[in-house]
This record gives sequence, structure tokens and C-alpha cells, in this order.
Amino acid sequence: MHDSRESEFRPQDAPLREDVRRLGALVGTMLGEQMGAEFLAMVEAIRAAAIQRRESAAAVDALDARLQGLAPALADALTRAFSTYFHVVNVAERVHRIRRRRAWQRALATPQPDSLHDVLARLRDGGIGADALRETLGRLRIEPVFTAHPTEAVRRSLLEKEQVIVRCLVADLDGEQTPGERAAGIAQMRMALSVGWQTAEASALRPSVQDEVDHIGFYLSDVLYRVLPVYYEILDDALCTCTGATIELPTLLRFGTWVGGDMDGNPNVGAATIEATLRAQRTLVLERYLAEVGRLARLLSQSQSRIGVDARIIARSVEYQRMLPQAAALIRPRHAEMPYRVLLTLMLARLRASLDDTAHGYANADEFAGDVELIGASLRAHAGNHAGWFSVRRLLWRVRTFGFHLARLDVRQDARIHAQALAAALDDAQWSERDIGAQTRRLAPYAAGSARLPAPADAVGRALDAVFTTLGVARTVHGDASIGLYIISMAHSVADVLAVLALARRGGLPGAGAGAVPLDITPLLETIDDLQHGADMLAALLAEPVYRAHLDARGGVQTVMLGYSDSAKDGGIVASRWSLQRAQTQLLAVAAQAGVRLTFFHGRGGSVSRGGGKTTRAVLAAPPGSIDGRLRFTEQGEVVHRNYGIRALALRTLEQLSGAVLRASLITPGVDAREPHWAAAMDTIAAEGQAAYRALLETPGFVAYFRVATPIDVIERMTLSSRPPRRGAAAGGIESLRAIPWVFAWTQCRAGMTAWYGVGSALQRAAETLGEVALLDMSRDWPFLRTLLDDVEMVLAKCDMDIAARFSQLASNGLHARFSPRLRDEFALTRYWVLRLKGNDELLAADPRLAQSIRLRNPYIDPMSLIQLDLLARWRATGRNDDALFAALVTTVNGIAQGLQNTG
Repeated sequence: MHDSRESEFRPQDAPLREDVRRLGALVGTMLGEQMGAEFLAMVEAIRAAAIQRRESAAAVDALDARLQGLAPALADALTRAFSTYFHVVNVAERVHRIRRRRAWQRALATPQPDSLHDVLARLRDGGIGADALRETLGRLRIEPVFTAHPTEAVRRSLLEKEQVIVRCLVADLDGEQTPGERAAGIAQMRMALSVGWQTAEASALRPSVQDEVDHIGFYLSDVLYRVLPVYYEILDDALCTCTGATIELPTLLRFGTWVGGDMDGNPNVGAATIEATLRAQRTLVLERYLAEVGRLARLLSQSQSRIGVDARIIARSVEYQRMLPQAAALIRPRHAEMPYRVLLTLMLARLRASLDDTAHGYANADEFAGDVELIGASLRAHAGNHAGWFSVRRLLWRVRTFGFHLARLDVRQDARIHAQALAAALDDAQWSERDIGAQTRRLAPYAAGSARLPAPADAVGRALDAVFTTLGVARTVHGDASIGLYIISMAHSVADVLAVLALARRGGLPGAGAGAVPLDITPLLETIDDLQHGADMLAALLAEPVYRAHLDARGGVQTVMLGYSDSAKDGGIVASRWSLQRAQTQLLAVAAQAGVRLTFFHGRGGSVSRGGGKTTRAVLAAPPGSIDGRLRFTEQGEVVHRNYGIRALALRTLEQLSGAVLRASLITPGVDAREPHWAAAMDTIAAEGQAAYRALLETPGFVAYFRVATPIDVIERMTLSSRPPRRGAAAGGIESLRAIPWVFAWTQCRAGMTAWYGVGSALQRAAETLGEVALLDMSRDWPFLRTLLDDVEMVLAKCDMDIAARFSQLASNGLHARFSPRLRDEFALTRYWVLRLKGNDELLAADPRLAQSIRLRNPYIDPMSLIQLDLLARWRATGRNDDALFAALVTTVNGIAQGLQNTG
């Protein structure tokens, strides 16, 4: 599968071109071997036709005709062939990022843009000194949170085969391998591709919560565990280079997860999965520590006859030998004069006891860290800076970050579930309809601990009690750091928050008495209306005496989660983004007045319409003061794999995140006198965008159109995650559909409507009322609007409205004629205004790498889209009962998702 379009590569990307060519040839060889020459010839003919269609801007008819009526097995195989090409192109591009990073590192004169060396140099040149950096680093908290919303969930077995290809390409980054070494690498890559071809991309069974825990565990324990110390070493070097000062680094990074704790709309998650997840994560990290301590024991072979050692090392070893006589008996006599090795061997025994839950295990991670710190202090005091301290310090960074829990587990539940349990406990069937003030007054004594809710007799109440009991036990067994936030979906009032306190007390979370509830409760503002009224809710919450006492006991830090997904599904991308921006400013003002420190938790998805896009750019465009050293955000779907699937790129991601947070926290943007006018203009733009978007959704017949003009019926039946695609009932309109399948369906049909509909109409109206000059000023000088336009532009570039129109033609009864022209006209209007405001003639003119990446993929995505379209019509014609057609459809969905990226 050699791609001859070499002119599309820029000169500096010649190595990428070579990798794509080499991997494409391997894919072709593999397909010929596995499927035969005739199949390979068909793939090549279809690919050539797709390229010709793109290069000649021809209609899709000729290509479509080639792909009609394929047998399901052949359609499946063709789709998998094109998907395999995507896979190797994705890998090649990621490895090329590593190559570019190494090129920057070799060119010592200039650090790579957005690296820590680059950011700290810019801060130094801007007058930021060591003291300011030391103070900011002391309060820096960055926490990516991995969630179980996979729109591109790659099997672990396939992840491991991808790692083989990555290692082979990285081994030859400089092109200096011998012919024999290169031949061996090609053989390994060919083997990985061939075994991958013979492996199903996904199970036909819906993944269990444990499957999702294992999936996220790969990134946490196989990638992030390894790169974390390197991140701190880079930061330490950058600080020393740029400031000349020695700054003691605190723990800046933590990791969180929702997998196993997100109960919202998922009946498969509850007390049992919370405990199982915490146990699985504990096992993963303890096994990592066991391996690393074992390596240290072999490394630190210092003899007392050669070098001094801290007396506390000897004393600790004696203590542990008495505690663990069986382990002590296994220490070889000839190792007796090697004090570090002896202590580390005994530490291994304590770690195994921790893993096995037997006597004499470490009580917690701090106790284990104390032993590691003791060894480190002894080494530093006895000429060990270059005789082991490097490796000991790496372990210390890991223990301080991952503890015995690996990642903090958040728990989430819908406020309506809490209300249902309260209605049963209070014997009040009308509880949800009660006045908020009456609810608050009724709940206050239960939330404060001066009264206790009756024991639950209902299933919902018993399930919630079990969750809070489990959280209490988890803090004892796994440590306080193992539990993250308790997030309330659809939180609208003070009563929704007090409900959690009251239920947590009944569930026994605080233990005996009326002590403080050890839970950080976080309301999630999801809809446009929630965001617009969020400041009022927070003001009332912080003024409520019972809750304020709880917050003070938790350190006076309140977290509010911002929902990007549902707000965009609710009101369109313009209204969503502006409501989020406005809400942060208003919430900050409320918190400041109340003397509370506010942290925002950004519920971002992979796609632009769910808050996706470049996180660093979003951080720098955030309202002033909204970051202030703290960044907590979700990582979902294909974004997890793209950012953390390869160690070097995970390291780059962490560098970019911290650099952006440092810049946002230390650089006070100048006050632009035009901003109040821009904000007022944005109010109008957002209202116009929302009106256009809602007008489309509320047009009679739109729901029926959506259900036939997109493959939503396929997506709803797929086994993407343990979580159902809808909240509540299985049937219903768009309101009950989760944001992920909503976005995913529109992306699959190549319309991408959720990320741009209403933008063109809003900008057109703004130009008419405010003037085009004002709009140009806003888009050029205001980071908020500039970032929004960049994100919309990227989605526009990935859309294909001709193919989307073919999907639209599946709609009968006049629905196609009613809605397809509206989509096409709004797309054209949005494209016109994005290009006009950016001063370009072509989309992505300022981002040639992304433009090249999309061009590489389009000739492979287009045939898959047309295969999907044909299969979809045939499957529906059978009453959706043909399993072979459905299986082939699932393959097309997975393949298109892999090709487009940013899908769900």
C-alpha cells in the first residue's frame, strides 16, 4: 500500500514520509499474504479511486458505485485493511513527534516550543524570578482524570503489538542501523501487523468495568509510572538552567480515574466495583514497587567495609529482621555486610505482605516512602549521589505520586438518585417537587449529623449506603488519597449537595459520632441553564451554615465541575463555550467574596463539541485567575491513547500541561479596554448561535431525521463501554441520549454537525449588527474567540458534506429535503466566516501538519464511509436482524473512528 503522494510531505517531514512508505509496504505485503493477491489488488484499486476523487474534486458517485452490495465478510475485510493503514500512519506520526522532539533537544541553542525549558526561559525573560517560581510550584496541582468513555478502546493485546512497531521505528530514528538490524526490525513489525490482523479489534461482549480498569491501568502503570521521574528530572534541570537556583520540587502531578466509580446512569457500577477497582489499582502499583525495589536491592551492593552508612539503616534492618524472621533467614550470609541490600530485601517482604494483606505489611504508602527516604538520605550523606541516589530518587517520585492507590478514584451519581433515596427515607413521595428552601431546611440536621436518616428499606437507598460504607472502608485500607471527588450530576441546588452529606452520614462514612464527613463534594454544572445559574447556586451553598462548616473542615477548597458535553448538546458549541467562560468568571467572584478557594474540574471529551482540542491552548485562553496553579480535567476515548500511548509523547504531554499552567498562573494578562465590549458582543453571538442550533433540533421531524441520517442505531447496539448509551429509559429523544453517542453519530456520517452548527449564523448576525471590523479585532486579539475558531476550523476540515448528503438520503418522507440543505448551508456559512476571520483561503492553512495528516487519511476514510452507508441501508432493510451485516458495520464504525480521531 505505497502512497505515491510524496509532494504532500514538507521537506522536514521526509523521515515521516519514509516511515509511512515503509509501513504501508508492510501492510500491503501482509494483506497479500493473509488475504491473497486479488484482495490486495481490490484494495489498491479502491484507494486509487478515492485519491482520484479527492484530487479532482469529483462527485462521490463513481467511488460509491464500486462499493455497493459487497458481501459482509468482504466489506469487513476491506474496512479492516484501510483501518490497518490508519493504524500504521497514526504510529508513524507519533514516532515522528518523538523524532522532532529529539531534533530540538540536539539543537541546544533553542528549546522545543512549549517544553519546560522553553516556558521557564520565557518566564525568566519576562521578569519571573526564582522566588515567584518556588511559590507557584508549591501550590501547583495538575491532575488528568481518565474516564471510561471509549470511542476508540484499543485492546491491550493490540496496544502491546503497537508498542512493538513503535520500538522498531524508534530504534532506527537516526537511520544508522545495520542492514541486519533493520531487517530484524522489519520482521518484528511484519509479525506484529500479521498477528494484529488475525486478532479481533474488539470483543463482541460489552466490556465489563474490570475490562475498563485493565485498559486504563495500561496507561497508568505501563506508561505514566515509567515516565513520571523523567518529567521531574526535566523540570529540575530546566529550573536550574533558567534560574540558577535550587528549588525543592513538591509533588505537582497526580492522576485520577472514573473507571469503577462513575455510577451515573451505569447500573454496573456500585460499591462492589469501587472496592474491586481500588484493589486492582493497589495490586498494579505494588507489583511495580516490588519489581523496582528488587532492582534497587541488586544495584545497591555497597559494603560497610568500603563506605559508611547511616546508623538508622542498620537499626531499621534489625527491627525488620525481628518483625520478619522468615524473610531474614533467606538473606544470604555473604550479603550481611551490604546494609542497603539487606534493608531492601526486608522491604520487599513488607511489600509482599501489603500485597497479600498479611501481617507486617506497610500500613500505608507514607511508611514505605519513609524507608526509601532513609536510604536516599544515607546515600547522599555517604558519597552516594552518583552511587544509587538517582534510582532511589526515581522511586521516591513514584511513591509520592502513586502511593498505594495508583490513581484517585472519583465517584459520581445523579442528583435524582439521591432524591429518590431521600424520598423513601423521609417517606415523602413528593420530595423532588418540594421547594428548595424547604428541602434545605429539612436536610440540614441530617447533613450536620445532629439527626440520622432512617435505615433504608428501598433498593436505591441500600445501594447508596453500601457505596458510602465502602468509601469509608477504602480510606482506612487504601489511604485517604485513594478517594477523589464525589461528583453530583444534574446538581441544581444547595439541597442536592446537602443530600450527599446526609446520605453519607447514614452510610457510615464519617465513622462514629457527628464528625466531619471526609468527602469532597463537587456539583457538576452540565447544561447551559446550569452554567448560567451556577454562581447563584454556589453563593447559596457557601452561605449555608452546615455546608460551610463541612467545607472549612475540608480545608476551605471547593471544586466545581464544568460540563462541556451536555452544555454543547443542549445549546450548541458557541453558547456552550461562552457559558463556560462566563460561568468561571462569575463563580470565581462568588468564591472570592466568600473567602473560599475554588478549583475547576473541566469535564472535557475527545471531540471539539465536547470540549476537546489542544488542552494547552484552552488553558491559556481560560479566564484570568481560573487556573491559579490548579488544573483538573478528564481525558477520554482516543485522546488517552494519543496523549499517553507512547512514553515519549506522554512525557511531552505532561511538559506541555505544566508549562501552560505555569504561564497561566504567573503571567497576568494585560487589561484590554475592548474586552467588556467583546464580552457584550459575545453574549449576542452566543444567543444567536444557540437560537440557530435549537431551531434545528426543535424542527418537527428532526429526531426522526437524526435516527436515519446517522448510524446512531448501530452505535447504540455496540459494546463500546460498560455504560449504557442513554440515561434512564432505553428509548427516547435526544435529551435522554448521552453526549458521546450524539457526537459520535454525527461524526460517523461525516457531517460533524455538533461542532459547528450555529457558528456561521451567529457570526453572520454579529457582522451585521456589530460590524465586520469588530469581529476581526475579536478573532485576532481575543484568545477565547481565537481558540474557538481554531477548534471549529479543525472539525470543518474533517467533514465531507457530499458523503454526509448520501447518509441524509437514507431519510424518507421529505426529511432529507427538509434538513440536508439546512446543514449544507450552515456548513458553508460557517466555513466562509472562519476563513474570512482568519484571513485564509483554505482550511488549516496555518496548521500544515494537521492538514497533511487529514489528506493522508481521507482516501481511506471515504471508502469506509461509503461501505458503511451501503451496509447501513441493507441492515435496516432486514429489520436490523442480520448479524453478519451488523458485525461489518461495527468494523466500519471502529475504522472511521480510528481514521478521523477526535470522534466522541
